[in-house]
Amino acid sequence: MRMMMSGMWKSRGIFFSLLVLATFQLAMSDEHQPLSKVAIHKTTLALDERAYIKATPNVLGLTGQNTEWVTLQYSNPKPTVEDWIGVFSPANFSASTCPAENIWVNPPFLCSAPIKYQYANFSSSSYKSTGKASLKLQLINQRSDFSFALFTGGLTNPKLVAVSNKVSFINPNAPVYPRLAQGKTWNEMTVTWTSGYGISEAEPFVEWGPKGGNHVKSPAGTLTFDRNTMCGAPARTVGWRDPGYIHTSFLKELWPNREYIYKLGHRLFNGTVIWSEEYQFKAFPFPGQNSLQRVVIFGDMGKAEADGSNEFNNFQPGSLNTTKQIIKDLKDVDIVFHIGDLCYASGYISQWDQFTAQIEPIASTVPYMTASGNHERDWPGTGSFYGTLDSGGECGVLSQTMFYVPAENREKFWYSADYGMFKFCIANTELDWRKGSEQYKFIENCLASVDRQKQPWLIFLAHRVLGYSSAGFYVAEGSFEEPMGREDLQYLWQKYKVDIAMYGHVHNYERTCPVYQNICTNKEKHNYKGPLNGTIHVVVGGGGASLAEFAPINTKWSIFKDYDFGFVKLTAFDQSNLLFEYKKSSDGQVYDSFTISREYRDILACTVDSCPPTTLAS
Repeated sequence: MRMMMSGMWKSRGIFFSLLVLATFQLAMSDEHQPLSKVAIHKTTLALDERAYIKATPNVLGLTGQNTEWVTLQYSNPKPTVEDWIGVFSPANFSASTCPAENIWVNPPFLCSAPIKYQYANFSSSSYKSTGKASLKLQLINQRSDFSFALFTGGLTNPKLVAVSNKVSFINPNAPVYPRLAQGKTWNEMTVTWTSGYGISEAEPFVEWGPKGGNHVKSPAGTLTFDRNTMCGAPARTVGWRDPGYIHTSFLKELWPNREYIYKLGHRLFNGTVIWSEEYQFKAFPFPGQNSLQRVVIFGDMGKAEADGSNEFNNFQPGSLNTTKQIIKDLKDVDIVFHIGDLCYASGYISQWDQFTAQIEPIASTVPYMTASGNHERDWPGTGSFYGTLDSGGECGVLSQTMFYVPAENREKFWYSADYGMFKFCIANTELDWRKGSEQYKFIENCLASVDRQKQPWLIFLAHRVLGYSSAGFYVAEGSFEEPMGREDLQYLWQKYKVDIAMYGHVHNYERTCPVYQNICTNKEKHNYKGPLNGTIHVVVGGGGASLAEFAPINTKWSIFKDYDFGFVKLTAFDQSNLLFEYKKSSDGQVYDSFTISREYRDILACTVDSCPPTTLAS
């Protein structure tokens, strides 16, 4: 195999045009993505006949599983502490896969980033002296085969020493990682999943029905995109990987609260049907239904590797704990909102598969609703409100395609959602929200449309902090929010009596008093009774990404701060009683909480700027 790979990477000059150099420099710019540390385009050949790397088993998923562990045995006659193992998929990651950026210049030896990596001495402290070690890595089904490469020279000056045999799942095209979401009506559930089957190969569908009842088949639509859809590097260069096909089926006219069973299917044109495993979900309550309803909310979770690979800069250390705690509590969760910065792929497309695999136990069971964050959308010259490089060139394409949201236009990514007694208005902070904008009109229409007698709990969600935060980077800019955030929106929150506004972006937890125009409108801190007279603002961006420091100041409106990973759970017991809980991801215990108890007349009660002018005429 090493001889074959040596022929594949036969020596040739490596010269880059200024354009290609600039492209790869952008690819290296994102400090939040570990793969950006790998200078794969600088790879040189150092193939050594004495070196080897062998992976077992060769075939994965023999019993239908889409996640499996692989054992690597490897040896390097000239070992160093900087040696590392890269996992590549597809297995052929040679220059033959490089796009022609410039017809006058030879491409680099390698132009595809590994999907993950680990240092060669990770599980063996004796590797430096013996040159031999073994390593266990977890793989997920990602529509292609895998190979493993041993490098020396560290991440910034990689030298390819040996390449392994190929490893593949028995059916790499299998339907995987279903994601539930609410449709455009309260009684519609959407199922989105990924596969390797295009519409010219198979017909996608969902077979579903109530537990113990008759099942039907609903067709699915299919989407995909290519490299040219990406807005810049690394998404259209070293980070590109074929996303496969994303399918969405609409399960309509669900009976409220009923439990349903479903499975994904692809009917090949030879008549064969490829099935997923079986899943289940509970249908939505009727809007206004008075029953126990539980909602989990967090932002900025990201993904992490169970085998310890990839995350050498430890940017998302809390991700797995948050995921595990929600799974542990899943029987007491009805719907999840992940409010932006979903997986921090930042242009490395393979990471979206890793993320959807990580959340599958949650997203396949309860609706997993998403919002757009800077790491999904922002890119210069593409209409994003912030002209940063944070999306790594994805410019919203991945988040808008991999997850369904009931927006009128998924590119805009703002929408409303009904869940029983809750009304959620989800904003997109990466597009203009200021007064006079299209989104401002949506926000007001969403807030104004609520029948508070039937849906008393009105929640505003957004990624960036449009309300209040004591984060150090906001205070350093002379504010406690995104510029022009609450200045334009606080009148709407007050007028329509929004109960709670929640945000991500700042990687910590903070809760305010009910507040309007920087003034607390209620002196209570934990047990609110009657009118709030303002909106409680909560930062819940500690889903998993590295924590953000608070400024060393105290404000009158900040009630509780926590520099840790965690998430929020809302429990509506009925139309008069709501419980708010903040739980740490490390242990799932409650560290901050409050209750709201009130009657409908308390919502109607007038306070500053919350009621229209009245007349004294009798």
